[in-house]
Amino acid sequence: MRSRMKGVFWSGILPLFLWTFVSGQSSCPIETNRTELQTPYEKPTKLTLNSAFMSPIVHSFLDSLYPQQPTCLSSFTFDQILQYEIGFLVCVAIGILYIVLMPLIGLIFACCRCCGNCGGRMQQKNTTNIHCKRRSFYLATFLITVLILAGNVCMFLSSTNTSETVMRSPTELTDILENVKGYLNSIPKQIEQVTNESSLTVDTVKSNLHETGPLLGKLIQNGLKGPLDPAFNSITEIAHVINSTSDELLKLNKTLELLKPKVDVLKANLSAVRQRINNTLHMPDCENCTSQLPDLDKLSLEGSLDFPDQNDLRSAVDKAINADVIGQANKGRDFFDSIPAKVKNETRLSVELALFQLETLKTQISGVTKDLPLDVLKTISAPLTDLQKSIKDFSPDIEKSSQISLAVGLVLSCLILLVVICNFLGLLLGVAGLNPKDNPTERSGTSNCGGIFFMAGVGFSFLVSWIFMLVVLILFIVGGNTYTLVCKPWQNKELIQLIDTPGLIPAINLSTVLNLNTNLNIVNVYSDCQKNKSLWTTFHLNEIFDLNSKLDVSKYTHEIDQTFDGLQINIANITILSPEVKSQLNNFSSRASSMNFSNIIQQINDVSGTNLSSVAESLDILAGKQNNQAIKDNLHGEAKDLRDIQTDITSNIMPLLRELNTTVKNLSVEASQITATVENVFKKVGYAQDVLKYKISQIVKTESRAFIDCQLKIFQTFLQWANQTITEKVGRCGPAAAAVDRSEELVCKHLVESLNAFWFSLGWCMMFLIPSIIFSVKLAKYYRRMKYSDSYENNNFMMNPFPKAHLKPELLENGKQPPLT
Repeated sequence: MRSRMKGVFWSGILPLFLWTFVSGQSSCPIETNRTELQTPYEKPTKLTLNSAFMSPIVHSFLDSLYPQQPTCLSSFTFDQILQYEIGFLVCVAIGILYIVLMPLIGLIFACCRCCGNCGGRMQQKNTTNIHCKRRSFYLATFLITVLILAGNVCMFLSSTNTSETVMRSPTELTDILENVKGYLNSIPKQIEQVTNESSLTVDTVKSNLHETGPLLGKLIQNGLKGPLDPAFNSITEIAHVINSTSDELLKLNKTLELLKPKVDVLKANLSAVRQRINNTLHMPDCENCTSQLPDLDKLSLEGSLDFPDQNDLRSAVDKAINADVIGQANKGRDFFDSIPAKVKNETRLSVELALFQLETLKTQISGVTKDLPLDVLKTISAPLTDLQKSIKDFSPDIEKSSQISLAVGLVLSCLILLVVICNFLGLLLGVAGLNPKDNPTERSGTSNCGGIFFMAGVGFSFLVSWIFMLVVLILFIVGGNTYTLVCKPWQNKELIQLIDTPGLIPAINLSTVLNLNTNLNIVNVYSDCQKNKSLWTTFHLNEIFDLNSKLDVSKYTHEIDQTFDGLQINIANITILSPEVKSQLNNFSSRASSMNFSNIIQQINDVSGTNLSSVAESLDILAGKQNNQAIKDNLHGEAKDLRDIQTDITSNIMPLLRELNTTVKNLSVEASQITATVENVFKKVGYAQDVLKYKISQIVKTESRAFIDCQLKIFQTFLQWANQTITEKVGRCGPAAAAVDRSEELVCKHLVESLNAFWFSLGWCMMFLIPSIIFSVKLAKYYRRMKYSDSYENNNFMMNPFPKAHLKPELLENGKQPPLT
C-alpha cells in the first residue's frame, strides 16, 4: 500500500532544488499521547492480624508428618494415600490414646491415693538428699509451668486472630468479588475507549479534509514563502525609498520657493548699496577712497541656487510613484494570501469523496470491537453478584460464629490458665512458707496451702485434659489437612495443576472451550495473570480472532489516496513587476545617480558665505578719515545699510539655507543607495518570478503529497496504537490473579494459620500437663503438712531425725499404725 501511496507525486521530488525539498518536510501533527486506559479500582485488604509468629514451628511440625509431598493426588491409590498419611494417623492415634488414658489414669490415680499409695500416705520419708530433690522438683515444675503459660498465651492470641479473621471474612470476600467484578466491568470500558479513539481519529482526519484549503494552502504558502517574501519585502523597501525621495524633493522645492524671492531682494538691495558706495568713493573730496574700491567686489552673491537636475529627478520620482510600485507588492501578497481559497475550490470534489470513504472506514473500525466476545463477561459477573448476596445473607451467622469461637477460645485459655495459676501459687506459697528445719508434721499453713494448690492443679488437669485433647484432635484433623492438602499445594501451584488434570473437571478445558489449537491450561493462565499480561496474550485470542485483518483499512486508505493522487491544483501565475515598472525603476535609479549634489552644496555655501560686516567696518574707518562731512555721513549710512543687509541674511536667509543644506544631504545619502536597492529588487523579484514560472506546480504537488501522507499516517499511527493496546493492554488480568492470591491469603495465611496455631498451642499445653502432673504430685509432698513423722531404727535405739516430731501417745501404747490419708 505504501508503494502506491508514494505514487506519481513522490517521483517528482528528485528534480527539485534543495529549498523545495526542505519546504516539503512540513511537520505532521500526529497525536501520540493518547488517553491511558481506565484501570479497575481495587479495594485494599482490611486484614492486618495474623499468626505468623507461630507459622514456622507449626509448619515444621506438619511438614515432618508429611515427608513426601504428593505430586498428583488424583492418581494416588489407597495404599499410597495411607502411606502418605502415616504420620498424621500416628498423631491421631496418640491423641485418641491421650483421650482414653488420661481420665482412666486419673481415676486409677485417685483410687490409689485413697488406698494410701501413690503418695497418699501423709508421711514423708526422710533422706539425706531430701532438700536437693525438693529443689530439683521445684525447678522442673517451674520450667514446665512457664512452658504451659507460653502455650496459653499463644492460645489466647491465636484464638483472637481466628475470631477476627472469621469476623472480617464476609467483608474481605465481598471486596475480593467486587474487585473481580470491577476488573470484568473495566474490560468493555477499555474496549469502548479504543472505539472512541478510533472515532476521534476519523473525526480528526475529516476535520483536516474539511480544512484542506487552509491546511494544504498553508503548506503551499510555506513552500513559496522562501522566495516570495524577500521579493515582496524588497519591493516594499524600494517603494519606501521612492516615497522618501519624493518627500525630500518636496521639502527642497518648498525651501527654494521661500528662499529665492528673498535672495533676489537681497541681490537688488546689495546692488543698490554697492552703487551708492561706488559713487561716494569716486567723489573728488573723498580722501584715500581709491584704496577701498577693491572691496566693492565683495558686495555680490555668487550662488544662483538654480538646480536643473532636480527637475529630472522629480520627474523620475513622479513616474515611479505613478507606476504604483507598492501596489505591485500588494498585488503579489494578495495572490499569496488567496492560495488557501484556490486550493479549497480546486479540492472540493476530492474532499467529498474522501469524506464518504472515511465514514465507511469508521464503521469498519468500530465493528472490530463489536466482534469481540464481551458477552461472556456478563455471564461471569452474574454468579459473582449472586455470591455476594449469599455472603451478605450469611454475614450475621458468620459474625455470631466468630463471637462463639472467641468465647470458646477464651474459656479454654482461662481453664488452662487456672492450672498455671495453681502451679504458680503452689510454687509461691510453698517456697514462702517452708522452713527446711521444720518437722514435716509441723509445716506452716502457707506451705501446706502451696501443696494443696499443686494437688488442685493436678486434679483439674485430670478432669479437663482429655476434653481439651479431643478439641485438639478435631482441629488438628481439620486444620492440619487443610494446610497440607490445600494451602501448601495452593502456594506452590500444585492445587491448580490438580484442577488442570485432564478429565478431573471436564468443564474446565480451556482449549476446548475457546476452540484453541494451543494447549491452554489454568497454570499458564494464572502465571500470565500474575505477570499482569493482557487477555489477548493470556488466552491466545489470536487463534480465534484475526485482529490484523479486522484492522486492515488499506482498501479505504488506498481509495482516499487515489482520490487525491490525480488531483490537479491550478494556481494561476502572476507577474510580480511589469516591464513598465522595471523601466521606471531603472529611470529613477539613473536619475538619482546623475544628480550633482556637490554643485548644489557649493552654491548653498557661496550664498551662506557672504559677509558684509567687514566691508561695513572698512567704510566706518574710512569715514573717520574724511574732512567732508557729507562724504563722512554717506559712508556711515552705507556701512549701516550693509549691516542691515547682513542682519537680514543672518535672520532670514541663513535658516532656509541650513534647511536646504540638510535636505540636499539627505537626498544625497538616499541617492547613493538607490542603485544598489533597485538592483536588489530586480535580483530577488527575478528569482521569485522564476520560482512561480517553473517550480510552482512541483511545489503544489509536493505539499499536496505531504498533506495526504500526513492524513494516512494519522490512521497508521492509530491502527498501530489500537493493535498494541488490544493485544498488550486491554484486560490485563493482574487483578484476577490478585483476587486468587488474596483468597489464598485469607483462607490460609489468616484463617488456617490462626486455627493451626490455636490447636498447636492447646496441644502444647496438653503435652506439658503430663510432666506437670508428675512433678506437681512429687513437689506437693514437700510442702504439705504430714501427719506422721518418719523414723530410722538403729539396732537397739530409736532415732528421730526431727527432734520436735512425736507421735500421739495413745497410738504408740496401743501399737496402732498411723492412719492413711
